[in-house]
This record gives sequence, C-alpha cells and structure tokens, in this order.
Amino acid sequence: MFRKTLFLTLLLALTLAACGSASPSSGKLTFTDGLGREVKLASPAQRIVSLAPSNTEILFALGAGPQVVGRDELSDYPEGAKAIPSVGGSMGDFSEEAILALKPDLVLASELNSPDLVASLEKLGLTVYSLSNPKTFEELYKNLEIVAQLTGHEKEAAELNKSLQARVALVDEKIMPLSFRPVVFFELDATDPLAPWTAGPGTFIDQLITRAGGINIGAELEGDWAQISSENLVVANPQIILLGDALYGITVESVKVRPGWDVISAVENDAIHPFNPDLASRPGPRLVEALEEMAKLLHSEVFK
Repeated sequence: MFRKTLFLTLLLALTLAACGSASPSSGKLTFTDGLGREVKLASPAQRIVSLAPSNTEILFALGAGPQVVGRDELSDYPEGAKAIPSVGGSMGDFSEEAILALKPDLVLASELNSPDLVASLEKLGLTVYSLSNPKTFEELYKNLEIVAQLTGHEKEAAELNKSLQARVALVDEKIMPLSFRPVVFFELDATDPLAPWTAGPGTFIDQLITRAGGINIGAELEGDWAQISSENLVVANPQIILLGDALYGITVESVKVRPGWDVISAVENDAIHPFNPDLASRPGPRLVEALEEMAKLLHSEVFK
C-alpha cells in the first residue's frame, strides 16, 4: 500500500513546473533551486546524496553514478544504485545523521522532500539543491542540464538530451499522421476495484497518453488523480486499459472478472496491458521510455 501511496504522490508532483538556473559568481557556481533558494558550489559536486529515485536515475544517466555516496531507500534503478548506502526515506523519514556522516558536498532533494527537511539539512551545514519536477519534456531536458552543471557532466547532458529529443521526435513523427486515437484508461490504484483511481487532466500521464496518440478518460475528471465509478467507466468504454498498478498484484485476469466490465471494449478485445508505473511516475530520463512503451501499446501497427 505504501508503494501505491508513493506512486500517487509522485504523480501529483509531476504536475508542478521545473525551476533552476546557474551562473558564475565570485569563482563559485551559483544556482536558484526549485524552492527559490540560492545554492552555491565552489566546484561541481563530487560526493552526492540523492533523496529521490528520480534524482538517482538522473545522476546515473549523466554518468555521475560514481559520485553518489548515499541514496534514499527506494532508489532501485539502475541496478548499481542498490549498492550505494541508504540514508532512509522509505516512509518519508531520513536519517540526518547518516547523511551528515557521508560528508556530501551536495544533497540533491526533490519535491518528494519537504522544505522542512531541506531547511534542517541546511542547518547542519550541508549544501542542498531541491530539484523541481518537470511538467513537460522540455522541462525534463532543462533538469538534466541543471544536474549536469551541479555535477560537472555538461557534455554528457548535451548528448543525453540530444538522444532523448530524437526518440521523442520519432514517436511524434509516427503518431502525428494517425487519425484514429483510442480511448485509454490508465489505472493507478484499484484498492476499490469498482471505483479505481486514474490520472486526471494536466498530469504527466495525461500528457503521455495524448502524445502517444490516445484519449485519456481521466482528462474529463477533476483533480490530478481521481476515482471513476464502474458505471462511468462502462459509459466511457475505453478501447485500451493500462494497468499502472500491475506491480501491486492487479492482473489482466482480475480485471476481466470485475462486475460489469465484460462489456468494455478493452476487456472484450483483450486490450489490457500491464504498465511499469516507475516509468511514468519518476520524473527522469525514463519518461521518454514511458512515452515509447505507451505509443507501442496504443498504436502497435506503426511500431513494428
């Protein structure tokens, strides 16, 4: 249940805008982080503690993995991240003593981490940068540039962004000419299977579905994430169902036997697909993979 709660928290955070900049000042690197705070580094950070899975994924993608000396308990990707000492955070509680003992020259926080935690770590004499979550791919690319500046990997960021932009453009190229756009239901949490939760308008999942050539049922609901009744779902009649809660025990078979769901087009046509929620909920480079995977599921005819 905690992983579900964290997943929904990540999705909420993905609706917020990215913010950050860097400039030279008195021989130092000066940044403005997502909390509007001025953050200064004498030089690119070499001992980094990451407080969010998305941050850890970004650091490794930029080639800064060897500079990470501590990570939150839930940072499990890539595989090499698991070998880095944990500083807690599985229930939102971090060990400030463990963080301090690692002697980091940078603590990389995210919107999962409260401003109070940032302030507390700063009082310990630590340099903390809070990275905002992107709400567009353009803001994702900007975040990669910011972390690259913080860690001294600008060249790697430029190459990574070029690759990511090319992959997104390839999806756009294939999707743009299509006139058919299937109606999609992305399930986040079916604790109540007759009133499951889904992603609402403006969320990154909503944007992913639209860009992948689909129509998000949740776009007509209120709130970043919202429940939809079985009755309303039957009326909406999704042609594709994506199970973002498959990691939590929800199976294609269990969806098929829900009362009243047998008349839904996606159920009738076996168009129910498990979907890795980490791809869509962690605001890092794998958001592009989420787009690619979603586009393939929605339009397999053009991704052969």
